[in-house]
Amino acid sequence: MKHSSNHTCLSGRQAQTKTDDYQTASVLPSKSGRLNKQIKHLSIILLTVISCSLSAQKVYRTQIFDPNIKTLQIGVNDDKYLLPIIELNGSDILRIRFDEMSHEAHSYGYTVLHCNADWTASNLSTNEYLTGFTTGNIIDFALSQTTTFLYTHYKFELPNNDIGFKISGNYVVVIYEDNKVDSPIAQVCFSIVEPKVSINATIRGNTDTELYGRLQQLDFDLMLNAYPVRDVNSELKIVIRQNNRLDNEVTGIQPTFISASKLSYANNKALIFEGGNEYHRFDISSIYSASEGIAQIRYQQPHYEVYLTQDKIRTAKTYIDDFDVNGKFVINYQEAMENSDTEADYLYVHFVLPLKAPFFDGQLYLGGELNYNLLNDHSRLKYDFNAGMYHKTLLLKQGGYNYQYLFVPKGAQKASVERVEGSYWQTKNEYTIYVFHRPWGERYDKLIGVKSIE
Repeated sequence: MKHSSNHTCLSGRQAQTKTDDYQTASVLPSKSGRLNKQIKHLSIILLTVISCSLSAQKVYRTQIFDPNIKTLQIGVNDDKYLLPIIELNGSDILRIRFDEMSHEAHSYGYTVLHCNADWTASNLSTNEYLTGFTTGNIIDFALSQTTTFLYTHYKFELPNNDIGFKISGNYVVVIYEDNKVDSPIAQVCFSIVEPKVSINATIRGNTDTELYGRLQQLDFDLMLNAYPVRDVNSELKIVIRQNNRLDNEVTGIQPTFISASKLSYANNKALIFEGGNEYHRFDISSIYSASEGIAQIRYQQPHYEVYLTQDKIRTAKTYIDDFDVNGKFVINYQEAMENSDTEADYLYVHFVLPLKAPFFDGQLYLGGELNYNLLNDHSRLKYDFNAGMYHKTLLLKQGGYNYQYLFVPKGAQKASVERVEGSYWQTKNEYTIYVFHRPWGERYDKLIGVKSIE
């Protein structure tokens, strides 16, 4: 697969030019000097190759590449809210589905890649992590029925009769058309766990930096259950996510206490998170009634437009307990005769946040699974100076959605919820702890434990 990179690697000719410049500056053309120059020449070339190789490593995320592909989903069995994690050799099934916005015939296939704990591709060959075939065809599809937008719904399952899994860890399904593996239309990430350790976790508002204010602190104990780990500091990799967000993911932490049976991760400032606020929510499962969060639903031929209630800055308010699903969405059409997957329509949904002036010190994004928690052009809001508001329009399939506003300061990658939503220690957030193990001499990261807590 072709890998993209933000770094520029020297071509062979450029590398030679750099080396020639170095040689021109050298003096004393003795045999030893020429030998030293040749060694340095080879070293520079080798470093260039290594640099290019490292910079070319791709980090996989669940995302869509083809604009005609919509509503990419992955779920466990029939539960619409579980994270995409199943047990190795268990009975659970991953169900992957998406829509292509036409009634035209398409030939889609997929391949499965094993990944390291950081979601870069592992060095394993397919026969080391898969049983059966290494690729599959998506043959289960159905046309949309009586919708203003035409689309075709595709779905498939993993594992299946053709593909199974040998080992635990992170995986990505790369979906492509007409056998063009190097030009994927979408990709979906999931994890397979072989439970070897157990995790006891708590969330508290009395953090190591403040007392019941804006923040939450996560503490947890890792019970080894006689599982052998020779060097916990070098062999274990811990990953923590809040509401499945990617921008504030925590990695690289070490235990604060070590015993033969338990590792404690407590009073660690790296595990202090913004409490944030409960997610905004809206329900567009029916076009005949405007539910909470919706100001108006209007038919503007040939499609429907949904105008959400204008949001407000929530930093000056006190915390209000409210129900949400921590950024997830579910597809549903109230008037469906048989199947929401093919009868639910697509609607243009307009998000509006009035502000007298934009934020000049950063960018504002929509956060949540509706954008797969990615901070990019697809989730970034624009500011309208004439109207005095941030706005964003998305084409969404009927159902229920959560979202929040994420502010990213200039030069930063980590977002803050507090700028728009406020931040409160009482907020109900979902924290997920992933425990990876790579014993000395092994070539991949095993996922030996997962724990979600709210």
